[in-house]
Amino acid sequence: MTPIQIALLAAAPWLLMPIAMVLRMRRSRTLDEFTQDPPRDPPLVSVIIPARNEAHNIGRCVRSVLATTYPNVEVIVVDDQSIDGTGEIAAELGATVIQTPPLPGDWFGKQWACWTGKARARGEILCFTDADTEHAPDLIPRTVNAMRALDADLFTVSGKQEMVTIWEKLVQAQVFGMLNAWFGGTEEINRSKHAWRKIANGQYLVIARPAYDSTGGHEAVKHTVAEDLMLAQRFHRLGKRTVFIEGREQLSTRMYTSLREMIAGWGKNVYAGGMHALPPFIPRWFMPFGLVFPPLFNLAPPVGLVASLLAAPGEGVILWATVATLATVLMWMKFYGDSDESVLLALLYPLGAALSLYIYLGAILRGQNVTWKDRDYVAR
Repeated sequence: MTPIQIALLAAAPWLLMPIAMVLRMRRSRTLDEFTQDPPRDPPLVSVIIPARNEAHNIGRCVRSVLATTYPNVEVIVVDDQSIDGTGEIAAELGATVIQTPPLPGDWFGKQWACWTGKARARGEILCFTDADTEHAPDLIPRTVNAMRALDADLFTVSGKQEMVTIWEKLVQAQVFGMLNAWFGGTEEINRSKHAWRKIANGQYLVIARPAYDSTGGHEAVKHTVAEDLMLAQRFHRLGKRTVFIEGREQLSTRMYTSLREMIAGWGKNVYAGGMHALPPFIPRWFMPFGLVFPPLFNLAPPVGLVASLLAAPGEGVILWATVATLATVLMWMKFYGDSDESVLLALLYPLGAALSLYIYLGAILRGQNVTWKDRDYVAR
């Protein structure tokens, strides 16, 4: 083989990756497929919002939930020992506000708040949603209709991820790109027979009350950082039907507002939580290698291109690096285009990959030790 042929063969993984991503994501369903008209006999939906020092978010969230077109809903904000007036803001807007009891030593704070809210809730359907979400008026009615149509015990929606700062646009893309590559489209997740292939979005998690009670709900996953993923896996193992669906027009979330928040937020999740998404035939010691592979895979072509231009190693290496870099740029152009962002952001993907690598390495070093909202945990 000629050096050029070898170079093109070496670039094959980067040429095939965009194709594989498109194929894996093509089978997805959305909430738009289900009517926004409330059912004639609407069951009571209890919207439970765990909130700890969320004064900057809680107003938008509560207002959006109260604006729902669904006629039978109660909104419960669980104020988890906030010191910034979160509870007062929610109460002024018309939500029922309750306080969490002191956090037990073996619970994560979010699960404890959700469990506390469930004890107060009266609804046949329990909707757990984060304080940094915004709901469209048709979100709940479409959810109830979809749950009935699909006979779902656990129903979860992947919404639009709001990315405002340049850091959000670069880092969030890398993390969600990795998740998309691993889990695939919604129907890849829903049709899988394996628990480790199940996932849920804790930003909007809706559960039929009988299923919640019979599976142990948040108490059963009280000691894990990725409670949403673990709930989905537990429900599947216990024979319950879990459904994952897209709802970009109905749900939006701004998870983090700064690079510092993203480092802390993803740093607590990607390793300690991602461990539970491994297939049973892959040992846990492999997790660090699997986690750093995506950013290293993304970084290799541009780093190789710069190095080859500086060292002038030959046209074969330069060709490999150029082709692989262009293929990766095209992949990220599609990602940003699908996310309603400027496709030119794809040119900065090496910076995003470097930042995500930094986050992943920090998470690996911390292991199961997690710090979030001024609390320290050990994930299991």
